[in-house]
Amino acid sequence: MDIREHLIRLRTDINRHDYNYHVLDAPLIPDSEYDKLMIELRALEAEHPELITADSPTQRVAPQPLSAFESVRHNVPLLSLSNAYNLAELQDYDRRAREGYGGCVAYVVELKIDGLAVALRYENGEMVQGATRGDGEVGEDITQNLRTIHSLPLTLRRPLSLEVRGEAYMPRAAFTNLNIEREQNGQQVFANPRNAAAGSLRQLDPRIAASRKLDLVVYSLARIDGAQVTSHSDALELLRESGLKVSPLRQVVNTIEEAYAICLKYQADRHNLPFEIDGIVIKINDYDGQRQLGATAKSPRWAIAYKFPAEVVTTRLLGVEITVGRTASLNPTAILVPVTIAGTIVSRASLHNADLIGAKDIRIGDYVYVQKAGDVIPEVIGPVLERRTGEEVPYQFPTSCPECGTHVERRVEEVAWRCPNALCPALQREKIIYFVSRGAMDIEGVGEALVSAMLQHGLVRDAADLYYLTEEQLLSLPRTGKRSVANALAAIERSKSQSLERLITALGIPFVGEKVAFTLSREFKNLDILMSAIFEELTAVPEVGEKMAESIIGFFASEENRSVVEKLRSAGVNFTYHSQVQGTALSGKTFVITGTLPGISREEAAEMVLAHGGTVVGSVSRKTDYLLAGEKAGGKLDKAQGLGIPVIDLDELRRIIVDGK
Repeated sequence: MDIREHLIRLRTDINRHDYNYHVLDAPLIPDSEYDKLMIELRALEAEHPELITADSPTQRVAPQPLSAFESVRHNVPLLSLSNAYNLAELQDYDRRAREGYGGCVAYVVELKIDGLAVALRYENGEMVQGATRGDGEVGEDITQNLRTIHSLPLTLRRPLSLEVRGEAYMPRAAFTNLNIEREQNGQQVFANPRNAAAGSLRQLDPRIAASRKLDLVVYSLARIDGAQVTSHSDALELLRESGLKVSPLRQVVNTIEEAYAICLKYQADRHNLPFEIDGIVIKINDYDGQRQLGATAKSPRWAIAYKFPAEVVTTRLLGVEITVGRTASLNPTAILVPVTIAGTIVSRASLHNADLIGAKDIRIGDYVYVQKAGDVIPEVIGPVLERRTGEEVPYQFPTSCPECGTHVERRVEEVAWRCPNALCPALQREKIIYFVSRGAMDIEGVGEALVSAMLQHGLVRDAADLYYLTEEQLLSLPRTGKRSVANALAAIERSKSQSLERLITALGIPFVGEKVAFTLSREFKNLDILMSAIFEELTAVPEVGEKMAESIIGFFASEENRSVVEKLRSAGVNFTYHSQVQGTALSGKTFVITGTLPGISREEAAEMVLAHGGTVVGSVSRKTDYLLAGEKAGGKLDKAQGLGIPVIDLDELRRIIVDGK
């Protein structure tokens, strides 16, 4: 056997073992034998680099990071699903589906895995592209990162040309291990597996994605050349036979009541699965039926998602812990008897503010209702009054800062109590933590533990000092290693080139969030110009009112803040705005965004408006041109309708952008 044939056989064997291990969960050989095959393949390819192929198992991880992600326009848009929350809503959907189809329908029931939606394209069996969903029309090319997922074949078992939709996710075990590792390295932990998966796939360096142990299932066939498929269940079987991993649940049922029974089963068992799910997807099986029913502008009529209700549990409130935030606010956190909610053990939950504690009469020793808001943030809803014994103690909010002892203050128009001491150590810590956060300078590898250690050992006094750290200084801290230090210093260096809006956000100017920071960046273009702006210039900017203008002027008038800015300048941090405007279709138009939008967050919708020249504000007024409304829009929708302001959905926004009017 010549070397070329031997390489082909090695690659075939490794691909077969990858499929059995990652897709079928039925390994044929021990890990040690698999490792030997990979070592032999790498050695032979090193000796014969001219024989390396793009689909070789050794080529999953690209050697060099990308400089940026390219945009990808989807050939078939990725629509979002309509939701149902109970049997009555499912039966109403079933009635509409049968009326539209003209008879009985069969459904396919699948798990709704909680991850990141992706579009995958294969040509003649070779994987050529993978992209994020984005806004449904345009996503980002993350091919290099998706190639690192071992359950995703680089070459199909059949030479098919097709496009599929899938969900990339992080299994529970991988998520737990990742957060343990990040905590040990002093990095900020991920809130949930969905965020961890999305963050991993949006790394420019595919080696990071490769280290995160991601997985992927394919859930629909968008296009196929040269093959006839008549039903969704047949499509899933074809994809499985071609080497792609599909949902472990893909059950065909004949009534919506059967589908609902499956929903209830997995609603009860969801936390026993090796991955997170946030619902069940129910699709009409017959492709003719799907085509006949068609789609609305935002979702298909042939599918619906049953969403699990927020899980509410009861536990005992042991105490209240007060922490000082970056804006000097005193934030109350409930200390609870540990309880399992949505598959995770919760011992702390938000109490929001002093007024809410008083209004709900929450007392130490109470049994309380706790839920995870959006299955993410634990919060106390209120006390279980019928379980009171009379021994519960009303909570008295502190009158002094728990960190520095300074008497706290509260402005008349605010609910938050604040520490007025500018030198409060907690305030300095929170400012730096905010500075490095994802929404600000996005410095990966510098988390809460590392910030605390740096402050404790006197390595930094403010955020600007980060840019003057040395490897020797960081290695002197406990629980740091050469690799984590190198990663942190590299991330700090990369952050110097962030656009101005991120720097403005990171500075933590009171009342200035990410959205306003973007508006200010686009208006003033340079930090020095913003720093010298007068009151009238600031209030002329959309969404900057008198209170915010005074805050900006006061912030830059502070000698302490100007000192930080000058240190940032000396370190080489960028002070200019990198234009991201893709067009001017929305120029001069003011938008308010409310409700739950299909497939994208309100922040992503705001970025879309800003990128096309529009302005996004927080409240509806007569100056508002459009209200972009999703599900559960609430009071802003009522106000907009009362003022006669046009109310549009996400698809109408896209049409305005395309048509320019």
